[in-house]
Amino acid sequence: MTYPMIELTDVSRTYPGGVAALASVSLRIGHGELVAIVGPSGSGKSTMLNVAGTLDRPSSGTVRIDGYDVSELDDDQLSALRATAIGFVFQSFHLAARVTALDNVAEGLIYTGLGRAERRERAAQALERVGLGHRLGHEPHELSGGERQRVAIARAVSGGPPLLLADEPTGALDSVAGAGVMDLLHELNASGTTIVIITHDREIAAGLPRQIAMRDGTIVSDSAAEPELGAEPAPAAGGHGEWSGVR
Repeated sequence: MTYPMIELTDVSRTYPGGVAALASVSLRIGHGELVAIVGPSGSGKSTMLNVAGTLDRPSSGTVRIDGYDVSELDDDQLSALRATAIGFVFQSFHLAARVTALDNVAEGLIYTGLGRAERRERAAQALERVGLGHRLGHEPHELSGGERQRVAIARAVSGGPPLLLADEPTGALDSVAGAGVMDLLHELNASGTTIVIITHDREIAAGLPRQIAMRDGTIVSDSAAEPELGAEPAPAAGGHGEWSGVR
């Protein structure tokens, strides 16, 4: 059976004080899609990303990742899901200062249970993949903004997650560096990674195959009202039932 990579059903998220960040949102994103979620500040797009990435729980509704209802997973299973199935990229990079690019990426693999040598080997491979094989020993302050974002992307994909969630990944970059990061995300998607990009930049969104627009916590338009689901991924890519700790 083929499942959507992300499936939200009537998901709402209300914060203390009655602030409704999401209001009965339903959404399906298939394996292998490249999707932009666009909207102004306060539209609910980042909240939706956090809910889809299991960083935040909905107030109501159902969130499924590759068929798993995340409300049925315990804390260890959720940690396993995030560590092996979901990569996160944020605008502010979140790189440790005075730590090399290699070790910034390797530290992102600590919760996979791999030994230090294997973590560093995988980190080096991920940095090669994003074009930074020559910068392994450089610290964040020695890298350009575009290079720092590439390190952050390498960290996100080093464990081979089938899903990558990116929140304003070009927001802190100039146009040239931003274009380079978007090219990289297209390349990762072409290799099979499902990618969801949160952006306020409609030009970036227009360059992606699917655009979802949000306002006031709801989806107001979707260029693919009924997305075609891709083939079920191979187990090595994080297929249903193969995540460590999730059964």
